[in-house]
Amino acid sequence: MKLQTLDIIVTAPPAPGWGGRYWIFVKVTTDTGITGWGECYASSMGPAAMEAVIRDVFDRHMAGEDPANVEKMFRRAYSSGFTQRPDLTVMGAFSGLEIACWDILGKARGEPVWKLIGGKMNDRVRAYTYLYPLPHHPLDEFWTSPEMAAEAAVAACDAGYTAVKFDPAGPYTLRGGHMPGMRDISMSVAFCKAIREAVGDRADLLFGTHGQFTTAGAIRLGQALEPYSPLWFEEPIPPDAVGEMAKVARAVRIPVATGERLTTKAEFATILRESAATVLQPALGRSGGIWETKKIATLAEVYNAQMAPHLYAGPIEWAANIQLAVAIPNLLMAETIETPFHANLIKNSIQVEKGFIPSPTAPGLGIEVDEELARAHPYTGNDLHLQMQEDPCDYVNGNNFEGGAPAPRD
Repeated sequence: MKLQTLDIIVTAPPAPGWGGRYWIFVKVTTDTGITGWGECYASSMGPAAMEAVIRDVFDRHMAGEDPANVEKMFRRAYSSGFTQRPDLTVMGAFSGLEIACWDILGKARGEPVWKLIGGKMNDRVRAYTYLYPLPHHPLDEFWTSPEMAAEAAVAACDAGYTAVKFDPAGPYTLRGGHMPGMRDISMSVAFCKAIREAVGDRADLLFGTHGQFTTAGAIRLGQALEPYSPLWFEEPIPPDAVGEMAKVARAVRIPVATGERLTTKAEFATILRESAATVLQPALGRSGGIWETKKIATLAEVYNAQMAPHLYAGPIEWAANIQLAVAIPNLLMAETIETPFHANLIKNSIQVEKGFIPSPTAPGLGIEVDEELARAHPYTGNDLHLQMQEDPCDYVNGNNFEGGAPAPRD
């Protein structure tokens, strides 16, 4: 069996667009007619340019190869151009293609992927969700309203979730680490207080920041949140300053989490060696794929760290995350996005049941992709999947954080 053809579909989720502006799906077919699906979580260039990269990676390193040879194909891509170092774009392309290989292998053998990478460790996967606006919440007000966030948290708990994530701490700015304004610290404390009072001990609080602060600013903010005992303090500073993140981890009594913007075991190993985080959040459509991320999980075991696969993308990456999560012993939880569009794209083939995802039983990734639906929603915009703002932190009026892909106003 050899990898033969590649098709790429760029799909734009309809409003409110949770999961980013577009998702890049790859469909790989073998010479025996078996089709595998993957998803490339790559947002540092536009989808047209990314399509060219994906095709180049496939044609150069994978076409004509046995899909079982994932290690050989990874080494080709990782070493391409005489580099032998992490490359976010190349690995974003390879990751989705590698996921498709595992989907093919599982289908060829009639087994779910988790059976091919070590077997079942977890009968079910603990899921967590962002706090998204409820139908009656005004979008313009939700992101700065502790009261609305608390309502959303109660709704999530009532649905069975035992962990909720939120990030009210300030602007998603390209200017690098900044010192949070006192308004932003007060807002963050108010969110934690309101949510904790609303849910009690029914759910863990997961505090996100998207790498926005200086070391001193992250410590200042993190220490203010300690009374509410968040389960993690996510990406408190930009992800490439590993030594500085370790300073935050030592100074703040909240576990530090990071990983959505990292790729391959090389980058995650540095995090572990420096004791910069105890929760790793790889996005499998970027981190190197299923096999490479299984290695990252093994490294994390050595350092007594846990895995919490990240998701701000479509349901195919989610399916890959779940296959990995079932097979690893140091799983903490996995991010989940529940929208009708996510569910319909995979024909409800994987579902969250009272806050947990049962281990899939169908072959491959365990999903059935609605290709017609994916093609019916092409992306026609010019923005990237996620984008940062150029404006600096507003120390006068405060900051209304809506993320890197704010919901469109229909």
